[in-house]
Amino acid sequence: MSTFDPDALECLAAIIEEGGFERAAQRLSITQSAVSQRLRALEAQVGTVLIVRSRPLKPTPAGQLMLKHAKMQRLLRADLEKDLKELAPSSTGNGREEERISVAINADSIATWALPALNGLAQGGLPIEIITDDQEFTHEWLREGQVLGCVTSLGQALRGCKMEALGSMGYVVVAQAAYAAAHCPKGLNAHNFHKLPFVAFNRKDHLQHGFVEQAFELPRVMLKQLFVPSSEGQVRAVRAGWGVSVLPELSVHELIASGELVNLAPRHRLEVALYWHCWNLSSDVLDALSSALRSAAAQNLLQAKA
Repeated sequence: MSTFDPDALECLAAIIEEGGFERAAQRLSITQSAVSQRLRALEAQVGTVLIVRSRPLKPTPAGQLMLKHAKMQRLLRADLEKDLKELAPSSTGNGREEERISVAINADSIATWALPALNGLAQGGLPIEIITDDQEFTHEWLREGQVLGCVTSLGQALRGCKMEALGSMGYVVVAQAAYAAAHCPKGLNAHNFHKLPFVAFNRKDHLQHGFVEQAFELPRVMLKQLFVPSSEGQVRAVRAGWGVSVLPELSVHELIASGELVNLAPRHRLEVALYWHCWNLSSDVLDALSSALRSAAAQNLLQAKA
């Protein structure tokens, strides 16, 4: 098997991660011409095109494989860095800024339980990059080789990866107290949901529909929606009286307890099972990430009864 130039691999990764040659050059502190030369040399060695020159730039299937290889090399270097620090605690390491350890985590988990789980690793110097997406789509980042692990609602292991159940995120439908009193004083029901605006994360967010369909046993519903692409932003929008929203119980339970928000359907809760997927490799860094997320999930997510 050919040995690939690590600088060329990092160049490929930078182009894809930064979305272009110019930004890749800035990140790597080289000229744009040098970026193009390294990519051409790598494509010549592999024998095929690695990037589709479109807007946005996209890796070809071969490019996805090479990107995954580049990420694996980063992981190996991160493991080595960790081992060397244990042997020589005073060592500051020579890790490069661009060698990020990337994971994809859904926005609601980032806003509630997942970020604190990674405190120790980040404070210990691990160059973590968190990519956010809807829980139904985070696994696509792993499938394409752009991250080494993901928190997702997909309950089936991906090829070459291992998977473990983390628990379930509980969702409730809420509104600001004054808004609820004015627009739905008796709560949300099958007869008034279509009149109320729902604050959703983005157009890929199906939680709002899923909650209403499950709660009121309806096959398919149409909702009036507003979009706020931030979990924290959704909470702020609801507190400001924009409408109602299906939000993580973890993020709103204190606001419900204080009376600022009202649970509009207290007999109903939507539970979304979450899973951790990561490459099936022997790695101290991967093990540390898995352990941190597993421990935090056990403390914060709903666990299946034994």
